Amino acid sequence: MTATRVHARTTAPRRATVRGLVLAAVPLAVLAGCATPLPQATPEPVPAVPPPAVSVAQSQRVLDAVAEVVAAGDVANDPAGLPARLEGPALAIRTAEYVRNAATEGGRPPTVLPFEEQALIVPETDAWPRTQLVVTEQPDDLQAPRILVLRQDGPRDPYRMWGWARLLPGVTMPPTAAPEVGSPTLAPDAEGLLMTPAESLTQYTDVLTHGDASSFAGSFAPDAFRTAVESERAERATPLGDAATLTQSYQAGAEPVVALQTVDGGAIVVGELSTTTTFALTEPGGKIDVEPFYSRLAGGATTAGTSLTRVFGGVVVMYVPPAGSGAQVQVLAGEQAVTGASVQ
Repeated sequence: MTATRVHARTTAPRRATVRGLVLAAVPLAVLAGCATPLPQATPEPVPAVPPPAVSVAQSQRVLDAVAEVVAAGDVANDPAGLPARLEGPALAIRTAEYVRNAATEGGRPPTVLPFEEQALIVPETDAWPRTQLVVTEQPDDLQAPRILVLRQDGPRDPYRMWGWARLLPGVTMPPTAAPEVGSPTLAPDAEGLLMTPAESLTQYTDVLTHGDASSFAGSFAPDAFRTAVESERAERATPLGDAATLTQSYQAGAEPVVALQTVDGGAIVVGELSTTTTFALTEPGGKIDVEPFYSRLAGGATTAGTSLTRVFGGVVVMYVPPAGSGAQVQVLAGEQAVTGASVQ
């Protein structure tokens, strides 16, 4: 919030001194009767609602700056310049995508990211870090639109893209305040919702781990991200038979990156989600062939004696309804990609 500064009008020092000397001999009563009232400073009224943390024009400039850095990195297939405008899962995923692109000799290029916005969700806050969301237009390859997560760590830091997530099929974004006004930010333990923003992340990871057997499954509506995770897990486990085992574990970030209030009193919650997948041989003497991409991430190993572990970085965006609404938590967008690998 910008403070209003009022500068009192003063006369020249020499004139003030002379006038003071002349009036020094005049009785006090006469001074009181002839004194001219000093001008009173009238401060500008303080708005009832704090302004948004960033204007629409500023958001568009941020998008342009991020797009320029990503484009330069993509052309060179080099992550060296990415930290200027990328951090968190976005930086980890893009860096790994360059490794994959090189390992496949251009066969699997980086994810196409659109930077043309169709909707902005801007925070109403005077604190840092500040996080805003951008719902993009659909990219030219007809993939789903993305939700870009842009974050500013401090008043002198540039906005960086912290992460992105693919908008799920059939999803409608819940109404939020106009970007010119800004949406209130909520604390990780904010009440008045079906569950707190922090709980929504930890409970969703439990649902991913245990499926319908999770005690929290009833609070979450079915979603395409969860279906894709479960399908991929079953697809990879089926051909292993008794020769190997597949284990997966999920972990949410310590707290949401941001929770922004919706018009109906709910919240859009953004959080980090990491997945660790391990293939382990059950029969002695066998070896696991390591794909070139995973080999480079694992330091060049082409075979694994007992196990291959892959780490996925991810972002999830959820809508948490207000308490008492009878609605379930809805996953709006999700993304995960391999960011690391190790062999034993």
